[in-house]
Amino acid sequence: MRKIKIAQIGMNTLSHCGQIHKSLAKQSDIFEFAGICLPENEQERLPHRMAELQAYPRLTLEQILTDPSIEAVAVETEEVFCTKYALLAAEHGKHIHMEKPGGRELADFERLVDTVKRSGKVFHTGYMYRYNPAVQELLAKVRAGELGEIVSVEAQMNCLHNAKNRQWLQDFPGGMMFFLGCHLVDLVLLLQGMPENIIPLNRSTGLDGVTAEDFGMAVLEYKNGVSFVKTTAVERGGYLRRQLVVTGSKATVEIRPLEYGTESDMYTDQITSTAESWGAQGEAKTFGSFDRYDTMLASFAAMVRGEGQNPWSPDYELELYKTVLRCCGAL
Repeated sequence: MRKIKIAQIGMNTLSHCGQIHKSLAKQSDIFEFAGICLPENEQERLPHRMAELQAYPRLTLEQILTDPSIEAVAVETEEVFCTKYALLAAEHGKHIHMEKPGGRELADFERLVDTVKRSGKVFHTGYMYRYNPAVQELLAKVRAGELGEIVSVEAQMNCLHNAKNRQWLQDFPGGMMFFLGCHLVDLVLLLQGMPENIIPLNRSTGLDGVTAEDFGMAVLEYKNGVSFVKTTAVERGGYLRRQLVVTGSKATVEIRPLEYGTESDMYTDQITSTAESWGAQGEAKTFGSFDRYDTMLASFAAMVRGEGQNPWSPDYELELYKTVLRCCGAL
């Protein structure tokens, strides 16, 4: 099996940069990890993250972009810079794994999508729930019609952050909806397609003097019903209440919590209800153990080697991005 020589561009405050470079280095049978560059003053801005980088070569951005042997990059800068560096990589003919959801400007994302379409290179984004085995099975059942007509999707992704991190959300349109709600919007679109209308309901709780939108919610209207996404940074116990509930005319599936355990040893619980009687318990199932990042990046490597097509086309990624902005009230 041919190894993919890959480099990482950037580090970020709260997203998946650390897990990405660890997974790339760990999967040495799949990747040749060339090293990492820090183009946005990360050395000074994120000193607490520098110790974890000591094991990897430090490269310049120019070295990564101009080295033809580096055929892929993982763009893991702060979200606001992701589109900028992904576009540079695309212009230099690299395959791209990019932290979700992209930068703040729609025009820049449209240019990125146009560039990767013309290049023919893989454009892959860091929506890790796409690789969750319970989510994958649920999507297959929905597409096979086993749940009947989909009436609604309820998706929640909550957590508890300190005041400093919650104020940091002001960097994004819609705050939490942009930062974590994008994962949920992706799931709703994969399950139901594009909505007829979107009502954004993002708010600042004002707790601890925070003015950023740390409570995110959006309603998505469909022909058969109403779906919603909710993401907050102020919920105690929110991590284990992250959930996805899909109601169909034949069955209801509840995935809760979406994930638990450690990132390399994760599990998901699911209940499927098909009975019409009140109080029916449904059929319980646990998925695991799985690694949240290894599967995602191994799949990316297979796409780069031409062993499979990316299920999420650049056009889908663009429509998803636009829908995220609409849920943020920014479009």
